Amino acid sequence: MSEFMLYLEIGLRHVLDINAYDHILFLIALVVPFGFKDWKKVITLVSIFTLGHTIALIMSVYGIIKFNASWIEFLIPLTILSTAIYNLFNSGKGNAKSGISIAFFITLFFGIIHGLGFSNYFNSILAGSAGDKILPLLEFALGIELAQLAVVLTVLLISFIMQYFIRNSKRNWVLITSSIIIGIVIPMLIESEIWKK
Repeated sequence: MSEFMLYLEIGLRHVLDINAYDHILFLIALVVPFGFKDWKKVITLVSIFTLGHTIALIMSVYGIIKFNASWIEFLIPLTILSTAIYNLFNSGKGNAKSGISIAFFITLFFGIIHGLGFSNYFNSILAGSAGDKILPLLEFALGIELAQLAVVLTVLLISFIMQYFIRNSKRNWVLITSSIIIGIVIPMLIESEIWKK
C-alpha cells in the first residue's frame, strides 16, 4: 500500500469508525437542518470543519499548541451537544438560510477541537516518519473530507426519505434527530475523565 493510500485510509477510518462515533454524531447534528437544495452550504460547512481539524493537527504535530487531553475529550461531546441544542431552538426558523457566516466560524472552532482530540494518535503514527509531515497531514485530511461527504450524503438522503416518503415534517425530523443525539451525548459528558480528577 502506498503512503498516500495509507494516510487516506487512516482519515477515512477516523470518521467512519463505529467505535469512535462522536465524529459522525457531530456531522449528523451539523447537517440535519439542511436539505439537498442547500448542498453548497453543507459542503462548505463540512470543508470548514475539515480545515479546522487539519489546522489543529498541524499545530499539534509541530508543537505549536499543547493541551490537556481530558479537557479535549470533554469538549468534543460538548460541541455535539451545543450543535444539537441549537437545532432544537432553531428548528423551523429557517436556520439553514440565516446566520451561515456565524455557523462557519463555530464549525471551524469545533473542527479544531475535534482535530485536537485525534492529534495524539496521529502524532504517534507520524513518530516513525523521517520525512516531511505536511504531506501525510494533507492526505489524512483528504480521507477525512471524503468520509465526511459520505456521511453527509447519507444524512441528506435519510432526511429526504423521512420528509418526502414517510411524510415527517422537516421540523419534527430535526427535533427527533437532535433529541436522540442529545440523549447519546449526555452520558459521554457525565462519564468524562475531567470529573474524576
